Amino acid sequence: MNVGLRYDHVRYVQPKEVRIMTSKRNQHVVPTKDGWAVRPACSPRATKVFGTQREAIERGREIARNQRSELLIHGRDGRIREKSTYGRDPYPPPG
Repeated sequence: MNVGLRYDHVRYVQPKEVRIMTSKRNQHVVPTKDGWAVRPACSPRATKVFGTQREAIERGREIARNQRSELLIHGRDGRIREKSTYGRDPYPPPG
């Protein structure tokens, strides 16, 4: 008789907040040689390349709002200059 415990029926489920945040992809507005691109986080390919930063920001903001994620706007030097969140921000923020 096998008395050992079996764990094949046990499944680890992440808390709801963690699952929500990991399923979203932040959008980055980055400079390219052809203009300004909107690119999802961790993706080498751009969603679309625009002639101006303003056009790229408008499209990136639209995508971030739909996905309830963040929009990170990079300057010409590649450094993040602005960040906007369109998800569930706690208000007032903790701390």
